[in-house]
Amino acid sequence: MAKDTKVSLRSLNFYQVFLRQHTQEGTFISLIKDLPRIKTLGMDFVYLLPIHPIGKAHRKGSVGSPYSIQDYYAVNPEFGTEADFKTLLDAAHQEGLKVMIDVVYNHTSHDAVLLNEHPEWYYRKEGKLAGKVGDWWDITDLDFSHPGLWDYLINALKNWSILGVDGFRCDVAPVVPQAFWLKARQEISKINPDTVWLAESIHGEFCKYIRDMGFESMSDSETFEAFDICYDYDIHGDFLSYVQGKSPLNDWLKAMFKQEYIFPKNYIKLRNLENHDQERIAHWIKDPVRLLNITGLLFFLKGATLIYAGQEYGVDHRPDLFEVDKVDMSIKHVEIRNLIHRMSHLKKDSLFQVGVYQIHMQDKEAAVISYENKNSLTVGIFNVGNTQGEVKVNVPDGTYQNILYPNQVVVKDGKLILQEKPIVLFAIKQTV
Repeated sequence: MAKDTKVSLRSLNFYQVFLRQHTQEGTFISLIKDLPRIKTLGMDFVYLLPIHPIGKAHRKGSVGSPYSIQDYYAVNPEFGTEADFKTLLDAAHQEGLKVMIDVVYNHTSHDAVLLNEHPEWYYRKEGKLAGKVGDWWDITDLDFSHPGLWDYLINALKNWSILGVDGFRCDVAPVVPQAFWLKARQEISKINPDTVWLAESIHGEFCKYIRDMGFESMSDSETFEAFDICYDYDIHGDFLSYVQGKSPLNDWLKAMFKQEYIFPKNYIKLRNLENHDQERIAHWIKDPVRLLNITGLLFFLKGATLIYAGQEYGVDHRPDLFEVDKVDMSIKHVEIRNLIHRMSHLKKDSLFQVGVYQIHMQDKEAAVISYENKNSLTVGIFNVGNTQGEVKVNVPDGTYQNILYPNQVVVKDGKLILQEKPIVLFAIKQTV
């Protein structure tokens, strides 16, 4: 972890917005009207996919990938002007929301302003512009052996920070030198010491692939030295294997628990069931009971939480990255939305930041997780398999109120009977 990372960031809730797809207009100004709804959902950050102009050369699809950036110092004119973006920032801050933008510093488009100004700052193979990853043919990689490149990119970050941006999500951060990120963090802290740094850390197999080709790629532990929060792609394969029905729930949970001793004590992972690069959770899980429970479980996992716009309504279609493909926000899966509202506010309790975290393995397809300190205890029971029977819980026998729904549960002989809906119990330890 970065030395000044606060564990209170474990209670953060991020709402990811693909602006092109989020509103009919697809503009900064049109997003403002949705901010009160996002805030009411319990979110702390609006995280925007890249807001910069998209390259036209070697473009994928008809409108191109937002990750093929033409100018780090400008906004995409399709979204509006810089003044419009500033208006959005101010409106978000007035609503009590912070704004994070996507930073893509591994590569640019083939017609980037930077390529025209400093072609010597680009990676080349056999004298030609190239990328380290073969199928990313719409972009070309930067070469961080040039100190001038560092200054150019950090100055861009400074501009956005001065404008009012509260955080940076850094695309494929491990393939950019750690020293660069450490310097960038130090420089931005002079403008806003509360800036939140989120790394798109990468799958282990991808890390090895990059290294095997002779390039540098940071492990999660190395990435954590410069960042506050890392993606949980280190165990994403275990998660996918579970939701696709290829392996049991406990395999994913066991992989997750290993993070407790692999990473520093104050590590923070970004917990998410879906994002712009991954299929919607509702694509994999069709059973509404299972979907409700895995949504509740998401907020009970140790770390910050990400919701991809539309997830709160059970949307099962992932928007195309290269075309106009609007999210159908009219789908009102009210039960999921209401659960996210409850869980996101519950997550603010300090137990989720500093409490002792335990995953209690079961012989049923249910997740039981607890947090406790010397005074209090909370336990979450999530019937992700929509199964029946009993599970073991670490609370004394008695009758408890499920704080998520108006029903009581009975703990007898250290067990309780599973219900369809998620269960969260709170107890004061002196009185139980």
